[in-house]
Amino acid sequence: MKNIVEPIKNKKDLERIECYLEKQSKRNRLIFVFGINTGLRVSDILGLNVEDVEGKSYVEIREKKTGKYKRFPLNSKLKALIKEYLAVERSKKYSLSETESLFIGKKHYRLDRSQVYRFLNDACKQLGITANVGTHTMRKSFGYHFYKKYNDVALLQKILNHSSPNITLRYIGIAQEEIDLSYNNFEL
Repeated sequence: MKNIVEPIKNKKDLERIECYLEKQSKRNRLIFVFGINTGLRVSDILGLNVEDVEGKSYVEIREKKTGKYKRFPLNSKLKALIKEYLAVERSKKYSLSETESLFIGKKHYRLDRSQVYRFLNDACKQLGITANVGTHTMRKSFGYHFYKKYNDVALLQKILNHSSPNITLRYIGIAQEEIDLSYNNFEL
């Protein structure tokens, strides 16, 4: 069986990862919080420029994978973290301009997905979180917790841009979770 990246289903683990990342890097924390609060693919998060988020209530992008237009509101937590992050980044000698990439590496280039993969895996390893983690874990975690809170697969399907509710449930691990639960509660 191939390695399938999983959502992080325990909210406390999400909080622990965020706290760990905050101690490591405000940038990495913001990437993680962005992912688990918006459900964006990592390629779309890393494709953001300062002007896409600074002082905004909504983000408007064209998804890299699908080419589809997407518009979504920034919650208050994200707005505060973006403001704090930009204040720190702009205080540095190179200072981010509004047309620059929001997330840059040490050499002042746009961050790439392998760097996100490394810091996310490192955080989970350090915290003893055993889920199979990759960059898609953020998107899947968003989907899982959104579904658990609202129980609205049709809306989540639309948000994640999936073609069917079954794909969405399988994607966030609900289909397998429900199968496992039914087996555990069935006895002859």
